[in-house]
Order: sequence, then C-alpha cells, then structure tokens
Amino acid sequence: MQTVDIITIGEILFRISPNLQSHEAGMYIGGAEANVAAALARWNNRVAYISKMPDNGLSKEVAAYLSGTGITTDRMLWGGDRIGTYYLAQGADLKHSEVVYDRKYSSFSMIEPGTVDWVSALGNAKWLHWTAITPALSEQAAIVCEEVLQAAKAKGMIISTDLNYRAKLWQYGKKPVAVMPQLVNYCDVVMGNIWAANMMLGTVLDESLVSKNTTSAYLDAASQTSKEIMERCDHCKHVALTFRFSSGPRHNLYYATYFTGGQIYKSKEFESGEIVDRVGSGDSFMAGLIHAIFHKHAPSEIVNLAAAAAFSKFFLKGDFNTNDLETIQGYIQ
Repeated sequence: MQTVDIITIGEILFRISPNLQSHEAGMYIGGAEANVAAALARWNNRVAYISKMPDNGLSKEVAAYLSGTGITTDRMLWGGDRIGTYYLAQGADLKHSEVVYDRKYSSFSMIEPGTVDWVSALGNAKWLHWTAITPALSEQAAIVCEEVLQAAKAKGMIISTDLNYRAKLWQYGKKPVAVMPQLVNYCDVVMGNIWAANMMLGTVLDESLVSKNTTSAYLDAASQTSKEIMERCDHCKHVALTFRFSSGPRHNLYYATYFTGGQIYKSKEFESGEIVDRVGSGDSFMAGLIHAIFHKHAPSEIVNLAAAAAFSKFFLKGDFNTNDLETIQGYIQ
C-alpha cells in the first residue's frame, strides 16, 4: 500500500442529474467521503479513500477516475453487486429539490462486520474521516463503522466526522440518537450544524432560534452546542458548525464557527446570488477543516479556509471541489 496521511471511508455513489426536456443526463462520481478525499488530494495532501465496489469493469473505471484526481485507491474493497446511485435534477438546489436515492443493496451498504482487517487497511495513516451517512445505511454498516473507529483509535489516529443527516437513509428501525453518540465519542474533530447535532447527539436546541434569526443568537447556540459536544465526547478538541441561509431564490448567506481551546471563532460571512451546484459544499468545508487542522493553521485561519472552501464549491458543477487553494484563499480577502 502507498503511504498516506489521511484516509476517508464511506459509500461511493453515482449522481445522475437528468434533464428530461432535452433527454439528457449529467453523471458524476461522488459520495460525501469521496468528495472530501478529492478536495484534499487537489490540495496536495496524501489521501486514500476506502469504499466497496463490485468487481467489474465499470468499477475499475471509477477507481481509475479517482486515482486520476490524486486519491490513492489501493485500499479499495471489492465485492457485492452494485454501486449506489442518487438522482438530482441538473442545477437543482438540494434545499428545495428532492433527492431520490437508489442505493439499497449496494456493495458498501451490504458490508459485513468481521470481514476486513482494518488495522492493516489503515496502515500508518495519521487521520481517519467518516460521516454519519455510513451508520445510516444499515445496522451492519454501523457495526463496521465502529470496527474501523476502534482500529483507528488504537493506532492513535486523529478521527473526524461530519454529522450530515439524511432522513431517507435511517430506515432500519433505529434513530440516529440511538447510534451516533457512541460512534462520535471516538472523534477528535466534529463538524455539522446545530440542528444536526440535536438530531444525532441530542444536544440542546433553542426552538426560538429561527424566529429570533439574529447572528448573535446563532453564535450563542453554536457556542453552547460546541461545548456540549466536547463535554459528551471524551476525545473531541475541535467542533465546527456551519450556517447557510437564503432570504430569496437568488440569495445565499454562508458562515461557520469553530470552537477549540474554550474559544469560539467565526468565519467571514460569504454572500452570493445564484449558484451553480450546492452538492458537495459541506464536504468541501470538511476538507478545508481537515487540511487546515492537519497543517496546524491558526484557529481563525482554519474556520475561514473551511468556509471559503465550502462557498467556492457553490460555483462548480459536479460533486468534487476542483478549486486550488489559491483560488479559495481569494474568497477570504
């Protein structure tokens, strides 16, 4: 295996974006953890991605495509019948357009506990990233997720997670709050938003926040949520929370907070009109967060880089953020 510093693990996906009027469809390779790996590779980090795909020609093309972006794929797992798919109309806003999943019985979702030597697969990497999507797929995927986390923690790796909530995926009889706290307890870095933290970890949420709708109220809530996550999670030293608002069909406001060392830092506020593609913006934030923490940036630089990376993805088509760091830094100026 090639030597890498960072490993991301999760389900590889095809995104199909149909345009029924023109009888055409865009097709993209994605998945939250693959999106993070692609951005990190673009920014010259040594990163590997682990998923599971059927052993066929199409999957080999996918692996070659990922390798072409700079992602190391020699830890890929092979087997099962299919790569999962999701559908989203071209140019659609995830906030207002329905995502349709077709990922049941995918190779990764059917992964069985006790079938992978995770100690060997993780090698000498220093950082492991996973997301809340994996334990949402199936009960066995949640068990496998903990197997990976146990192996990573035993190796002393830094562990990060994204609390991305996908209501349509939690269909096997358990609510996120019954599964996620135990898994997040392994983590050193937690990213999400105050609503996802409440849904997944049971953190306190002020129901009057939206009616207040002030930056100061949201920052107070972010501080409270961040402290609560750290109190609940034995290893957590970094909490980042994002805020995204729209006051109209062509308005987008984005900023984030980063809590570490007992202090909260707020990013620059980013504002725009129409966007090209919102898919992968949260993953871009996560990649920026990992990159900046791994390379020991100052706290204010960490949150600004992560937020700028997320904002920059709004103007790119597809799931991957292909902007270089110089372009992203330009949004901060």
